Amino acid sequence: MSISDNIDRIKKDIEHIRQIKNINYDINLIAVSKTVDSARVKEAYDHGQRDFGENKVQELIKKKEELKDLDIDFHMIGYLQSNKVKYLVNNTKLVHSLDRKSLLKEMEKRGSKEDYTFNCLVQVNLAKEESKSGIYLEDLDEFLNLVEDTTHVKVHGLMMIAPFVEDVEEIRPLFRRMNNLFLELKDKDFKNISMKYLSMGMSHDYKVAIEEGANIIRIGTDIFGKRVYN
Repeated sequence: MSISDNIDRIKKDIEHIRQIKNINYDINLIAVSKTVDSARVKEAYDHGQRDFGENKVQELIKKKEELKDLDIDFHMIGYLQSNKVKYLVNNTKLVHSLDRKSLLKEMEKRGSKEDYTFNCLVQVNLAKEESKSGIYLEDLDEFLNLVEDTTHVKVHGLMMIAPFVEDVEEIRPLFRRMNNLFLELKDKDFKNISMKYLSMGMSHDYKVAIEEGANIIRIGTDIFGKRVYN
C-alpha cells in the first residue's frame, strides 16, 4: 500500500473508534518520519499530513531545512540529550520526551538565554522499564513542582511508550492507568502546566491506546513501512 493509502486507513480506524467509543475530541496523528527521506515525508504532506515526529535532533533539523517551504510541524519524540536542546529553539512544535531534571534545567537555561519557551510533554515510565527513559510515577509530583518554578518551559500533557507485547490487550490496563493519571492531573490547578495532550500508542497498539484515552498517536511503520537502518 502507498503512504497515502496507509494514512487513509489509519484515519478511517481513528474515526471508527471515535464513533463506537463516542469520543468527542480530536485524535492527533503524528507521522513518525525517523530514517524516512524528505521525498517520502513530502508524499505524506501532499496527502494532508502536517505533523511529523523525529527521534534525533540532527535528522529533524536536516529535514526542516530540506522542507522549509512546507508548513510542517516537527515533534521531538526521542530521547533528547541536554547538549542538543539549543538546536530545537524555533525548530520544534512539541518535545514529547521531557524525562529528567537535568533536561528541564537545560531547557530553562536555554529558553531564558534565547527568550524562547519550550512546549513539552512529560514522558512517564509507568511500567518502569529499564530500557526506556521517563519519570517514575512516584517522582512525578516532585518533577511537576520543578516545572512550575520555570518561566521558559510549558508542559501540555503526558507521553508514554508502552512495552512491546504480541497481544496488545495485555497492555490495555497500562494505557488505562495512564489515562486515569492524565485525568487526575487535568483537574488540578498548575502553573506552566496544562493537561491538553496524552501521547501514547504506536503502530502496533494505537487502536487500544485511542480506546483508552490517547489524543495523540505516533505512527511510523504503519505509514512509511518497515524501517531500513543504515
